[in-house]
Amino acid sequence: MSSDGSPEGVNNGRRRFLVATTSAVGAVGAGAAAVPFVKSWNPSAKAQAVGAPVEVSVRELEPGQLMKVQWRGQTIGILRRTEQEISDLPLVDGELRDPDSAESIQPEYAQNEVRSIRDEYLVVNMHCTHLGCVPALNNKSNPPPGVDDWEGGFYCPCHKSRFDMAGRVYKGVPAPTNLTIPPYAFVDDETVLIGVDPEGLA
Repeated sequence: MSSDGSPEGVNNGRRRFLVATTSAVGAVGAGAAAVPFVKSWNPSAKAQAVGAPVEVSVRELEPGQLMKVQWRGQTIGILRRTEQEISDLPLVDGELRDPDSAESIQPEYAQNEVRSIRDEYLVVNMHCTHLGCVPALNNKSNPPPGVDDWEGGFYCPCHKSRFDMAGRVYKGVPAPTNLTIPPYAFVDDETVLIGVDPEGLA
């Protein structure tokens, strides 16, 4: 036996090295095993994006044009209506199922004939209220197949639901309600923030 009580022939320096190395490897392994658990406590980038407001510049949007963005996994359309398209809205009131949007989903500030904060811009969830297809925008000069006296609006080719230029549903089509208006606000004259009501900017 040596003076420190270990058997003769044992290299104590080597023993200390092996013990230290084993402890270090064990600590690293434990840390590596903990990483997935720690990461699971934090939301992923994708999860963080879900429901987050989306800021959109409408600076380049010309009258009559529609742009589409994604918010909460939904297609949101921003339509810049022409003065003629706005003035023609009352012409189709008698053909609509819910012209006053009494049975449809929109913020209180968008429950009006134009269904928007500013007459010029319609911000609308593009998914048809029938089965969720995304209708196309057909302006007055490009009516849907078999439709006469078209004043412009949205047409769903899947099941032929039709909506006017304010996203209001026509009578006699499969869609039960007007297109949904999401919460939104104008940050300035050229920027729309989707997912936040105007009072949320105060």
